Amino acid sequence: MPIGVPKVPFRLPGDEDATWIDVNRLYRARLLFLTQEITTEISNYLIGLIVYLSIEDQTQDFYLFINCPGGWVLPGIAIFDAMQLVLPDIYTICMGIAASMGSFILVGGEITKRFAFPHARVMIHQPASSFHEGSTGECMMEAEELLTLRETLTKVYAQRTGQPFGVLTEDLERDVFMSAREAQAHGIIDLIAKEGVEIIKTEKWKESK
Repeated sequence: MPIGVPKVPFRLPGDEDATWIDVNRLYRARLLFLTQEITTEISNYLIGLIVYLSIEDQTQDFYLFINCPGGWVLPGIAIFDAMQLVLPDIYTICMGIAASMGSFILVGGEITKRFAFPHARVMIHQPASSFHEGSTGECMMEAEELLTLRETLTKVYAQRTGQPFGVLTEDLERDVFMSAREAQAHGIIDLIAKEGVEIIKTEKWKESK
């Protein structure tokens, strides 16, 4: 195993001793993690995993754990589109925070299968850019593209949450922070992960050995 690949202990119910598993073992169980800012590299890596694993077995659902402060818009949209493309359902689980494009990925999970931990936070806002770095003509073109992206994101949020387009348009004017319960009321998640709510069935681990 290459140096730097982390291992974590895991004990199945009924087993006396924990076994050390590497991150690849988590992938085999369709457990994926988005725990940093979204970049082109992170987007390509996650999309590659989703596509490859879905081709390998189209019957196993994915579980995408999100603790993401946001990131680049187009790479985030690419992840969202890949999630809609593959046949397996994708559970999304917010732990910590899902902000900006992180919340866009969260809302992109299979409807009825989007979760947040009880103390997780969700933040939505409009896409931003730095117009001051180019010429006037470039800034105008960039502004037009930004408006197009904003309309795209707003339409997706409205479709996935059930909220009216006008409500989402107003929400995206500013940073809107939500608790897990507020995000549930807003339609961004479906359930709050807590005791008694089973997200991942233990059979998944036994079957993927």
